[in-house]
Amino acid sequence: MAAQPLHDDTIAAIASAPGAAGVGVVRVSGPRVLSIAQTLLGRLPSPRHAHFAAFRAADGELIDRGLLLYFPAPASYTGEHVLELQGHGSAVLLDALLRRVCELGARLARPGEFTERAFLNGKLDLAQAEAVADLIAARSQAGARAALQSMEGVFSRKVDALLQALIALRVHIEAAIDFPEEEIDFLADPAITQKLQSLRTQLADLLREAQRGVRLNDGLRVAIVGRPNAGKSSLLNALAGSERAIVTDIAGTTRDVLRESISLEGIALELADTAGLRDTHDPVEREGVRRAHSERERADAVLLITDARHADTDLAWLRDLPSNVERIVVINKIDLGDERPHADMHDGARWLWLSVKTGEGLEALREQLKQLAGAGSGEGAFSARRRHVLALELVSDHLDRAAHVLTDTHAGELAAEELRQAQHALGEITGTYTSDDLLGAIFSSFCIGK
Repeated sequence: MAAQPLHDDTIAAIASAPGAAGVGVVRVSGPRVLSIAQTLLGRLPSPRHAHFAAFRAADGELIDRGLLLYFPAPASYTGEHVLELQGHGSAVLLDALLRRVCELGARLARPGEFTERAFLNGKLDLAQAEAVADLIAARSQAGARAALQSMEGVFSRKVDALLQALIALRVHIEAAIDFPEEEIDFLADPAITQKLQSLRTQLADLLREAQRGVRLNDGLRVAIVGRPNAGKSSLLNALAGSERAIVTDIAGTTRDVLRESISLEGIALELADTAGLRDTHDPVEREGVRRAHSERERADAVLLITDARHADTDLAWLRDLPSNVERIVVINKIDLGDERPHADMHDGARWLWLSVKTGEGLEALREQLKQLAGAGSGEGAFSARRRHVLALELVSDHLDRAAHVLTDTHAGELAAEELRQAQHALGEITGTYTSDDLLGAIFSSFCIGK
């Protein structure tokens, strides 16, 4: 017996319209699908079979000829009865066909409503549903592959494994709380501490993977900063392969943030060329410096462009960055001295010696940026969103507090409460715990037809 859909209305939308020479699709989902299909086909359709049909208006006038496919619940994308009408890609014909379907009892779908119904009917969890939109919006091959991995549940399974371990630890602690009369102090059991530490280690690994997944999904945001005339705009032009930024010998030429999206062998990067960092009385340039500082703080990686003479002084612009921001120090203008292109690590920052003018060492910088953006992450790399990272960071905070409570006070009730809140934050990633406001925000960003 087919499962009953959660909704009593039927929705329809144009799922795709490649153009007049291609195929366009009208997708319908809901309880009235079978009657709509029977009216359009003139008979009951066979499940999961392609039927050639003449799609006609209410007065019998031919709208189009194409294929009709019927998928009964629950074996469909949404978990409801689904109908797909494939016709010619003309926007006029598809619009007429959509109007006809609505005359027969459907209504126009909201953005993302098909995927929302798939989530509510248990066909996808929330992270998988978001990956559908990420795949559609992918700007690189690596991003598309990562989104496919999330759609297949790679990220969700890692979250679920962490969630199960968290629940097991919570059960252990709450069992100890329930038997205070026992002479044995269960909360002092080293096994609890070991399990909590193991959980924190697993979480740290997943957080790093999720941060990489965000970069694969959104592209690596790179802020190029440094003193005036250090070579920032020249570097942007070299990486972009075009004269995007104005380059002159006059200090203060760049006064605003100039953004450029590039792809390095299928890896998306968002470059931001900023105003030269210095003290100035010019109000326009001073605003540019303020925006440059702001850009540093929102970036995934900061490229500090300097030279051998000013490097030690310029490092001050990296010291107050958030801990999760990658730092790359570029020693430019080696063509003016005896240095050769090379790389090193100092104080958690990557150092590269190169010449933007001659191009020496630029390939090493490109490789470094690709690695930071997620290149070489392997077949298991998945896409993620910033809300996922924020949720994992919140889980980490709760676990840290739970560890502190157990170590210093042995207050089982407080530790259990921290674990409960950690479980809630983790469940928000896949939708175990989800507010209606969050669902509305997520699915409203989808395109109509998905």
